[in-house]
Amino acid sequence: MQKFIVSLIFTLASLSAWADPQTVTLLLPTMNCAMCPITVKKALSQVEGVTKAKVSYEDKKAVVTFDDTHTSIEKLIEATTNAGYPSNVVETKTP
Repeated sequence: MQKFIVSLIFTLASLSAWADPQTVTLLLPTMNCAMCPITVKKALSQVEGVTKAKVSYEDKKAVVTFDDTHTSIEKLIEATTNAGYPSNVVETKTP
């Protein structure tokens, strides 16, 4: 019985390793030059759990793929805000 319980605990603990990535689109209305996306992408990429960040000056949006077991949308917004570019959620996607 103890082996079963230990096995169950390890199985449940490892489920986060199979977590599906989440994607969020953030609106960045204060980006006003072609260099702004570089700063925003760097800030987002430094957030633990972010696997991809695509930032478009033309659309004033960032599409961020992340592991929600390591970060949250709130932390992504905090990262852009701290970099000088407050953002708002436009869309979220989960597989």
